[in-house]
Amino acid sequence: MNESPGFERDTHSWPLRPMLLAVVGALAALAVQQLLDRGPHVPVIDPAAWRIALTTAIGTGAVTFGFALERRRWWWVAAFGIGIGAVAGLIVYWNGGGWGAWYSWRGASLFIAIAIAVPLFQTARDHAAVRFPYADVHGDAWTNVVLWCACWLFTGVAFALAWLLAALFDLIGVHVLRDLLRHEWFTALLAGASFGGSLGLLRERDGVLRLLQRVVTAVLAVLAPVLGAGLLVFLLALPFTGLDALWEATKSTTPILLSCVIGALILANAVVGNGAGEEATHPVLRFGAIALALAVLPLAVIAAIATRLRIAQYGLTPDRLWAAVFVGFANLYGVAYLVAVLRGRLAWSRYVRPSNLRIAFVVAGVGLLLATPLASFNALATLDQVARLESGRVAPAKFDWAALAFDFGDPGKAALRRLARSATPGIAARAKDVATKTNRWDVASVDRAQADADVLVKRLRVVPVAVAVPFALRKVLTDWQGCSTDVKDRCSLLYDPGSSEAVAISGACVDQLMAPPKVETSRRDPAPAFQSACGPTRYRRTGETWARIDTNTRAPLSAPERAALKAGDAAGKVEIRAVPARRVFVGGVPLGDPFE
Repeated sequence: MNESPGFERDTHSWPLRPMLLAVVGALAALAVQQLLDRGPHVPVIDPAAWRIALTTAIGTGAVTFGFALERRRWWWVAAFGIGIGAVAGLIVYWNGGGWGAWYSWRGASLFIAIAIAVPLFQTARDHAAVRFPYADVHGDAWTNVVLWCACWLFTGVAFALAWLLAALFDLIGVHVLRDLLRHEWFTALLAGASFGGSLGLLRERDGVLRLLQRVVTAVLAVLAPVLGAGLLVFLLALPFTGLDALWEATKSTTPILLSCVIGALILANAVVGNGAGEEATHPVLRFGAIALALAVLPLAVIAAIATRLRIAQYGLTPDRLWAAVFVGFANLYGVAYLVAVLRGRLAWSRYVRPSNLRIAFVVAGVGLLLATPLASFNALATLDQVARLESGRVAPAKFDWAALAFDFGDPGKAALRRLARSATPGIAARAKDVATKTNRWDVASVDRAQADADVLVKRLRVVPVAVAVPFALRKVLTDWQGCSTDVKDRCSLLYDPGSSEAVAISGACVDQLMAPPKVETSRRDPAPAFQSACGPTRYRRTGETWARIDTNTRAPLSAPERAALKAGDAAGKVEIRAVPARRVFVGGVPLGDPFE
């Protein structure tokens, strides 16, 4: 059965298209810039949800319209672009907006679904029916990828040319272009017009575009035997090295394996081509593609094992759930490709093409579903992590509080409020403390302080009697002027249970004081080298809080003392008196300055 040759048809010339797309691109980019331009705090402050949603709708609608636009059935394209924009905007608004809407896995799922839907629509538009010949769909998909890269390249060249002209006119004192390029609204217009105009120009040269697409796939096809051989060698070596080597080498086993799966799928399909007439015929390329097809399923299975082990060890998180979804897609492709090779052997491509098309529909549908809040990975992860905490499988000190507060969305925040009322004192206290933090870095700093305070116990010597040191004191002892966070630095603490004062002496400081002073000699005047001062550090408790006391500080002066000081200064009454003072001694040797 011959595949549809529709992809080979040249589209009818439409001289108006480049200008039309340049205008659409410029207006869309300007609208996006105006919606997001909220002053100098844009990178920090999230715009309102409706702004992000409307920006998404305009951007996705304009790009979809530009890539799918043809003179015939242009009204189909307009309706499709408006529909895609509306769906994307509503989904983003449903998710709550914010900058994260574009950088989250939900955003990635939405854009993947749109990227798959566009070539499917282009094929249906060309045939004026719900028909999806593989040659057309595959050809349009590859062409869209090439167009995307080429248009951004053209946009970059346009900006480089604009800045070159601005510099040229600066030489003769004309600064208009330079000043315009400093305005964000003008750069938005230039970017949108350049992208849209180049998209229209390339669409007008459809034959060149098809040729460029074939060149790209031909170049990629040459790499298929290289990656195929490498993956087969890797899989053949695993029985001798064991899977444990994968877990010990890196914590990124799943991302690396999935990247290899994606690379294998891209290069294998570059060899397969749009149809039987475009399939690479060289034996090395064909066997390389078969090797890639056979490698997909084992790699996907190993990625599934890695993901399962990670979840069993550390529980569910949104990222691990997304990883499980991608691993599921990888296994789906792996099974389809293995079946195609077993059925067709050297002619396996005739079976894999329809499988690609069916899986594309599945990926687009699942991606669109996962882009919505209907599938709440945050809620699933929150339930699992809180269950691990409350069951005792994870100690409160080892629990990832920052992720619960800032990575798990509203379900995580709700769980944090509930944990603050927990019957377990350790959990309740930590949840209340985390609830007061405004960002994850503050939570992480508390976690680091907790860990440093726990490690300090192993290297802390308490005198005159070894007693337990309160956590509040241990936490402040880890500052650089006290016992520091160096796990190799021993530390001595002068402390009595219930006392409101403590004195710490770093082992590194003692070693420095015990070392003989170095003397630097010069030809003219030998002199001792400068040595930085170091000594004991005092801490005082106020209520339940401990704080370091700077050397020679004292309580604020009273009103009579301030009056006497002013009068004595005016009368020149300055004198030196011998006063009793306290000082730290180690082995009878005084350390540091006297205090009080």
